[in-house]
Amino acid sequence: MGRQGNSGSKNGLAVKKKRRRFTLDDLELTLLSFPTVVWFIAFCYVPLFGIIFAFKNYKVKAGKGFLYSLFVHSKWVGFKNFEFLFRSPDLANIFRNTLAYNIVFICIGITLPVALAIMITQLHSRKLAKACQTAVFLPHFLSWIVVSYFVFAFLSTDKGLVNSLLRRFGMEPVLWYQDKRPWPALLVFINTWKTFGYSMVVYMATITGIDQSLYESAVIDGATKWQQTKGITLPMLRPIISIMFIMNVGHIFSTDFGLFFQVTRDSNSLIDVTQTLDVYVYKALMQNNNYNYSSAVSLLQSGLGCIFLIAANFIVKRIDPESGLF
Repeated sequence: MGRQGNSGSKNGLAVKKKRRRFTLDDLELTLLSFPTVVWFIAFCYVPLFGIIFAFKNYKVKAGKGFLYSLFVHSKWVGFKNFEFLFRSPDLANIFRNTLAYNIVFICIGITLPVALAIMITQLHSRKLAKACQTAVFLPHFLSWIVVSYFVFAFLSTDKGLVNSLLRRFGMEPVLWYQDKRPWPALLVFINTWKTFGYSMVVYMATITGIDQSLYESAVIDGATKWQQTKGITLPMLRPIISIMFIMNVGHIFSTDFGLFFQVTRDSNSLIDVTQTLDVYVYKALMQNNNYNYSSAVSLLQSGLGCIFLIAANFIVKRIDPESGLF
């Protein structure tokens, strides 16, 4: 029995050694993933070293290199760089705008793309479906600079299309870049128009991958289109909807700088509705030329976003254990 036990353990070790051998398939997969690993190291992990700026009073030492100025010449100041944000009289307005806009963006970014993806997949004409998909997805490739000129062409006080129509109908033109009342709705509309096409394509790809035999069985049982959507499509979309929701919650303290700065043309009259964390940090950096402040706020945004992402994932996992991100 002892010999059999020893021989069994030896065979087990031999099997483990065989499994640990580096095969040709492993080499191919390693080479395939190598560019991605290098990209993540270069652009995601190496920049993490810039966190040091948030806890130092960075000053350049003439005649010395960057590393000497950062590690030797610059003094540690602890959390002092975070104070400039919390001492700001606009702190409540900044966080209100940042959170309020992102909550609206998340709600619209979940409902509208899902609804449109389901409707497009129900079209009988494949050419019409492709045309609608392309038209909706196209704004995703436009930069915010281009979008800002489109918006200006519509809302320009002198020659804008909207004011030209108002004059033609005998109405007074609107000073769009000085009146802050319509801009919350305008910013939500513009952001939705530009960004929801990407999410829609993700949901359409998921719908395309659903087993068609499920729909055929539902048709045989006499299910309507709404019943098929409610009983098959939406349950199959729930995992990807949960993942998109969790990822968006992780960016709830970050806003698109181009939307709130470029599209509004940095109008001081609109500052009450466009002042978000990213815009405030940019202006502070341009006015004070202080990298420490911007690094501190960026670290705060990332930290809070990470906490909210973990919390959102925890809540989703409690509701549906199979729909979490991790």
